[in-house]
Amino acid sequence: MAVAKGDIVKVEYEGRLESGEIFDSSSHGDHSHPLEFEVGAGQVIKGFEEAITGMSIGDEKEVTIPPEEAYGEINKEMVKEFPRKVLPPMPDGAEPKEGMALLLSTPSGQKFPAKIAKISKDKVSLDLNHPLAGKTLVFKLKLVEVK
Repeated sequence: MAVAKGDIVKVEYEGRLESGEIFDSSSHGDHSHPLEFEVGAGQVIKGFEEAITGMSIGDEKEVTIPPEEAYGEINKEMVKEFPRKVLPPMPDGAEPKEGMALLLSTPSGQKFPAKIAKISKDKVSLDLNHPLAGKTLVFKLKLVEVK
């Protein structure tokens, strides 16, 4: 049975950058935690969902997903300047540096990643783009279950 919109699937995967660096995987040591999602519900990136559509249980493939079908291109408008005091305390009292990744919180407690793009005595520019924005992603996929 080929996967179609509305199916709930479980997929084993390994995600790499074009450089070969693994950024995510459903396997952790001796354990596998397949990703479960509903096809067509927008729960995963577009290119991942399109790659799964049409597969059958046991099928494996490798796909290359361009930025526009993943996390989008880098949006320069997502680099914002703030007073330096908005930075959270650094681990072990370290000094914040350009390129450092942070996990920020909204007033409601929602967490999101940011990267320090530029820093001065009084101000900091934070890049709020998704960390994988602008990157081509390569996934090894194996369809393990369809509900």
